[in-house]
Amino acid sequence: MMFFTTSDGLKIAYRDQGSGVPILCLSGLTRNSTDFDYMTPHIQNARLIAMDYRGRGQSDFDSNFENYSIVREGQDAVELLDHLGLDSVGIIGTSRGGLIGMGLAAAAPERLRGVLMNDIGPVLEPDGLSAIMGFLGRRPKFKTYDEAAAALPKITTGFVDVPAARWQQEVRNRWEQRDDGLRLRYDPKLRDAIEAADHSVAPDMWPFFDELAGKPIALIRGENSDLLSRDTVTEMQKRRPDMICAEAKKRAHIPYLDEPESLDVINKFIKAIS
Repeated sequence: MMFFTTSDGLKIAYRDQGSGVPILCLSGLTRNSTDFDYMTPHIQNARLIAMDYRGRGQSDFDSNFENYSIVREGQDAVELLDHLGLDSVGIIGTSRGGLIGMGLAAAAPERLRGVLMNDIGPVLEPDGLSAIMGFLGRRPKFKTYDEAAAALPKITTGFVDVPAARWQQEVRNRWEQRDDGLRLRYDPKLRDAIEAADHSVAPDMWPFFDELAGKPIALIRGENSDLLSRDTVTEMQKRRPDMICAEAKKRAHIPYLDEPESLDVINKFIKAIS
């Protein structure tokens, strides 16, 4: 793991692996750079840079939870590119990471070669958002990794034929085991940041999607996703008939990115931005 310091003084962790076209890998809301561990061994001809957002993984927590925002996290991403001396990159954005990618298409289009969105689009379904709020910022009730790994297949809907070893890895990616049980690998105040946002009117994110015009884009949807609907995917394809797209079978929110369908989309995307 490597680190850089943001313009407001936080230490941000990132990984930098491989060689080839540079791709910035941006994780889900509560997750971290381990989101891309399953994908990485299968990828060639790409330099994969995965960042822990502020308040997640090994990055510093922010004393002001209002900075846990798409705008500030997007700025951190640009500052990482500056730190690495990279003029432009492709983005593989999982959930929150895809929203940041669309935001950067409007705020810093010259830094983007293209964006691949993992189970995210301009419309977020209420059922998926409700599921996220059900666990956001709350310590799990499980006391050990083994207890959590045994329980997750029963309580995680939409994921089929997931090997036991994958659940064991997932619980380690999500939580840290201590004497008093499992702890979050992110700042619990992330929940405060989401709750403080004005949800009275859902923002129209289609203009941000449309800002990707002229750049390669790709989409992976979990077959059983509760956050990204097929209707939204249809509209995305209508606006961008050239969008590389596939569903990851037996997966919900979010695909692991090592599914055959996912890897096919990723490799096509890498070729498109190279």
